[in-house]
Amino acid sequence: MKKLLFVMLLGAFAMNMNAQEVKLGLKTGLNIANIRVNSLDADSRTGFHFGAIAELQLTDRFSIQPEVLYSQFGAEEESESLRINYISIPIMAKYYIVDGFSFEAGPQFSFLANDELEVFSPIGSGVFNPEVNSFDLALNLGMGYQFNGGIFFQARYNLGLTNVQSNPDVKNGALQLSLGYRF
Repeated sequence: MKKLLFVMLLGAFAMNMNAQEVKLGLKTGLNIANIRVNSLDADSRTGFHFGAIAELQLTDRFSIQPEVLYSQFGAEEESESLRINYISIPIMAKYYIVDGFSFEAGPQFSFLANDELEVFSPIGSGVFNPEVNSFDLALNLGMGYQFNGGIFFQARYNLGLTNVQSNPDVKNGALQLSLGYRF
């Protein structure tokens, strides 16, 4: 099912690529992730993301940028570390305010790659399966700057909309800082 959705999304973008300018690229960056839940005061987990982008220029000021990323989320506290890694597909609408500088917003569809809960205890430590949901939907909001030579910077906040687990009500959140290159 996941592969079918991915192929359908790529096919839809490929059909639209004929009439517009398309620029491909790569990006990588830092995730400062946390989970949002009322009863937990966890510290953020620092991770990374990397992947490919395709920017479809629709007008001089507006473009659509689908991405495929490997991205690390989760949280940490003194006695445990929750690591959640996804294959994420953000689809960002970008509006260029002035040459190079853009605001961006769009949904992100994430599919679980792996998850683990590591517990540290004086009586024994271990790694457990936290039973994270296999799909996560988020809203991304951010801004970016594109240099003439192809290098770009982005800052984005990822606001999780769906529950990471069914009990308790836990949602992802992450600040993403990216550096990339468009060909």
